[in-house]
Amino acid sequence: MAQLYRFRNSAAYRQRNTSYQPTRPTVIAIGERRQPQPHGWPGYLRIDRVHQGDQDGRKGIYHINPVDEVTRWEMVAATPQISEFWPIPLRETMLTQFPFAMRGFHSDNGSEFINYTVARLQGKLLIQQTKSRARHSGDNGLVEAKNAAIIGKPIGFGQIGAQPAEAVNTFHRQSLNPYVNFHRPCAVPVVITEPNGKRRRTYPRWATPFELLQEVPRCQSLLRSGVTLAGLQQFAHLQSDTEAALEMQRAKPQLMNRIGKLSA
Repeated sequence: MAQLYRFRNSAAYRQRNTSYQPTRPTVIAIGERRQPQPHGWPGYLRIDRVHQGDQDGRKGIYHINPVDEVTRWEMVAATPQISEFWPIPLRETMLTQFPFAMRGFHSDNGSEFINYTVARLQGKLLIQQTKSRARHSGDNGLVEAKNAAIIGKPIGFGQIGAQPAEAVNTFHRQSLNPYVNFHRPCAVPVVITEPNGKRRRTYPRWATPFELLQEVPRCQSLLRSGVTLAGLQQFAHLQSDTEAALEMQRAKPQLMNRIGKLSA
């Protein structure tokens, strides 16, 4: 009997006699697995989540980061937990903060984005839903490249519990989002096709998302009902870029003090 156990533990025996069944993937018919094609129209969002970390078994808050592909318009929000149903009210609130209508919604394969509740909401609003393809890490690279620069740098990378989620969400809405969209320039890519057919990206200029929105042809007709270009220009001129950055920097210590009190 001992000799049989030795045979069964040998590599040759396992290789000849081990049978296995590969994992059968579950096909979910939600969203189209392809790269979105905005064709120069704003309203095609790339969305991702950023987790603020866990500590001692306590879950941290989640940041939801949607970025428009054409104008780079960004509306960050915070939620104490992530699930199939929790981000729905938060997502509806974020949609109303964008100055233009939402036409496309692209995400990774996370269940908080790929589920029937979100699909019904997208269908109700006539929004096209796409998801990242396998072995194409750049499909959602636009928003993933902004997670650290827009969220990690102002908020930090330390753990933040779920209790201050509302305070962090207020900071995003009142301080971070206006600064990012009206006063913080981002690199504008230009795709150059080489003689051999390869495409290369260059970044010859910098512009704010609001400046990029104004460059879209017929941008006034693309705005949501009740939003005017003159109103957005008036809001942008209330502060200079430096004044908006200083105001956000002054709001950060107040947020951190409140986080410390709520987490204590």
